[in-house]
Amino acid sequence: MKKSVITFVLLAAGLAVVFGQTPVNLYGRGAQGVNGVVAAAKPEASQVGVDILKKGGNAVDAAIATAFALGVLEPNASGIGGGGFMIIKMADMAEAVVVDFRETAPAAAHDKMYLGSDGKVIPKSTYEGGLSVGVPGEVKGLLYAFDHYGSGKLTRMDILQPAIGWAMKGIPVTVNLASIIKDNYEKILKYEEGTKIFLDDGLPFEVGDSFTNLELANTLAKIGIYGEDAVYKGEIAQAIVDEVRKRGGVLSLEDLANYEVKIRKPVKGTYRGYTILSVPPASSGGTHLVQMLNIMENFDVAASVQGSAANAHLWAETLKMTFADRSKYMADTDFVKVPLAGLSSKDYAKTLAAKIDKTKPMASGTAGDPSKYESGSTTSLSVMDKDGNMVNITKSINYFFGSGVVVPGVGIIMNDHMDDFVPTPGSVNSVQPGKRPLSSMSPTLVLDPKGRSFMTLGSPGATRIFPTVAQVISNVVDFGMPIQDAIFAPRVFQMASGAINLEGRYSINTYEALKKMGHTVTVRGDWDAYFGGVHAVLYDYDAGILYGGADPRRDGQAAAY
Repeated sequence: MKKSVITFVLLAAGLAVVFGQTPVNLYGRGAQGVNGVVAAAKPEASQVGVDILKKGGNAVDAAIATAFALGVLEPNASGIGGGGFMIIKMADMAEAVVVDFRETAPAAAHDKMYLGSDGKVIPKSTYEGGLSVGVPGEVKGLLYAFDHYGSGKLTRMDILQPAIGWAMKGIPVTVNLASIIKDNYEKILKYEEGTKIFLDDGLPFEVGDSFTNLELANTLAKIGIYGEDAVYKGEIAQAIVDEVRKRGGVLSLEDLANYEVKIRKPVKGTYRGYTILSVPPASSGGTHLVQMLNIMENFDVAASVQGSAANAHLWAETLKMTFADRSKYMADTDFVKVPLAGLSSKDYAKTLAAKIDKTKPMASGTAGDPSKYESGSTTSLSVMDKDGNMVNITKSINYFFGSGVVVPGVGIIMNDHMDDFVPTPGSVNSVQPGKRPLSSMSPTLVLDPKGRSFMTLGSPGATRIFPTVAQVISNVVDFGMPIQDAIFAPRVFQMASGAINLEGRYSINTYEALKKMGHTVTVRGDWDAYFGGVHAVLYDYDAGILYGGADPRRDGQAAAY
């Protein structure tokens, strides 16, 4: 990799004081090693993965152990009551594989289930309480990957023991977690099982406290002994169904028993000679990640300064058109025909790039016609080892603390991913039984121009996920930034219409220049979790070193050996 002409340190020095917010602790986020690196949203979870590598596990073993540990250490964001996606490329695999363990709609779900007698969506029904709960896929998905792609040297209990240990020892309450608990205090308070675990005698925990989840430790131990059947059948399954139905949901024992992991081919694209591998629908993320990079490839991004108005304008205009296409076309391909080849076509991207005026913004993005180009809260973690085996898992229970529903005696927080459907009839993403709701999760792998394993990365952040991943890739490829600097760099986000969102460290000159162009500009925090939390590993072949990068917008920290 070439060295960055403008290092992030210098860039930050000029920007951090613009909007006057206190910077977060940036030290000790990254890690480097020659054998393996794990980058996750909690330092304890990253260390779990490294310990598994040291025991002889492979990158998949490490990723799965880290994922289970994150469900304990970061309970607000993910866990075994949720779902997600995993992309795997082992050194001996000709093609990468995607393990889709996204939640599905229960069999009793239908496209009018959230409408009241007045025909309007019932307030909070899509994202709080039992009706917001989809059929969870995490345990089946992670264990499928362990059975099919793990090293075979470790047992299920070896993989689960670290998570069990943290659930028993106590979960550290960081500044980030304390803030999230306080922000979600009213939701937690509504569900008595949650108050027992996530509140301290009815009050939010303070920074420096810790709390245990012994019921979850017991559930994880049963998974270690009995496998997926521990959750999808028997007493725990019955407890899940009973509590979800008590809270107004329609989940059944048959829904849990019949849940299926989907094995899919990754979406594939290129960006300036690098190969991009990401996830297909029911996630929109991979396809639109490729689409965005295809559009940006038509411009000399490297000639602009990262953080400049010109650079932010290009991203904003690209995002407007990408989100317009997402709204019109994207859904679960098991239920809807989606023009994936057209959306990821470079020729289609050229037609979109031609619509961008470098001097002024378009009023709003409009969906194009990709059919002409057809042929035939969340967390994310990355693992890579010295052999070039690489994995990313992005998983979620959706909103912080999911639906709020906590299963008695089991310690599981249930997801609220039914909110990712359109809650009214008539959309390609409306509710149907067994359908996977549209996601933006984008676990992504990058191969270098020689076809070697180069980078694994992903992020939480809802619809900001794939724009964030795209910007980090651009920072590395276009600006030559080291991976940690690429993660540190300020971010931009734009929907199909409305204001352009800037992270607070953009300069006042950039802010004024964008307004002069005609943009409506919203300035967010200096290190704002709104823009996700990227965790990545990059392989520098010249130095023979793996570099892990972690995001200060979360509690991220990489570990290596």
